[in-house]
Amino acid sequence: MKAFFLSLFSLLITLVSQGQTTSDSQIYLADPAILYSKGTYYLYGTVEGSAGNGFKVYSSTNQKDWLDKGYALKKGDVYGDKGFWAPQVFSHLNKFYMAYVANENIAIAKADSPIGPFIQENKTELKASVKQIDPYIFFDDDGKIYLYHVRLQKGNRLFVAQMKSDLSETIPETLKECLHAENGWENTAKSDWPVAEGPTVIKRNGVYYLFYTANDFRNPDYAVGFATSDSPLGPWKKYASNPILDKEDVGQNGTGHGDFYKDEKGGLNYVFHTHNSPTAVGKRKTAIVKAKFAKDNGSHEKPVIDFKSFQFLTTKKQQ
Repeated sequence: MKAFFLSLFSLLITLVSQGQTTSDSQIYLADPAILYSKGTYYLYGTVEGSAGNGFKVYSSTNQKDWLDKGYALKKGDVYGDKGFWAPQVFSHLNKFYMAYVANENIAIAKADSPIGPFIQENKTELKASVKQIDPYIFFDDDGKIYLYHVRLQKGNRLFVAQMKSDLSETIPETLKECLHAENGWENTAKSDWPVAEGPTVIKRNGVYYLFYTANDFRNPDYAVGFATSDSPLGPWKKYASNPILDKEDVGQNGTGHGDFYKDEKGGLNYVFHTHNSPTAVGKRKTAIVKAKFAKDNGSHEKPVIDFKSFQFLTTKKQQ
């Protein structure tokens, strides 16, 4: 009888293993960004628990099945030895660039491929008088380049400055504050150090849309809003019905700090992170939603997020 049950148990194990050769594996990247290039999507983000090692990259051809391609940027190849956060990758002059944070400073590395290796010949940060994080480099239609970023002064405050054409530094006299957290939804904990961070910018029909996330990332109320301007340097007017993405919309705490990107059909998407669970912040999960612009009652269009399109990003993992 014992041998019979052992044989039955062995058969069940075999059937299960044959029927489940792969499983979805959650991707854990905070502060994510996606680059679409030549039919392939490339995903980057902060690697929690290993943020001193650099940045990983995942690739996909359908935005559903992601392949772990290893580290695109490694400590030792670039500026910094800790706190590798918030990468943004873009193409420029037939090269790929990664703007990122290390040691609470912004640096820019370069590669021949979206999967890296991203390196710096001169391992240095962008010079600034204060600590600065969360870079987003925006190329305007007139050829001018702007660095949207966070400066750590009296809170996490969003600034912009024009950059030199070689991306080596900003032009100091163009530095301007964009906005800071001051409305109720932006500081639900009533912190003495209010947070507005994670900028990303879209230009549409002559209007600049500056998206940002407010509240500390550990706060369940971490949420996304936007402001508009007729100039890349501002002044900025916050949308009256902010936030446009929060925990109530997708049923997940800590929604935000992401990046808008266009897919192969020209559709607009937003990649971002959420808390791990209702009771735990990390490791933060990576997700995407679809978005579009629609008519507004005011003079501008407004971005509308399709909450039903929400999905976590996963990679296939052999059992």
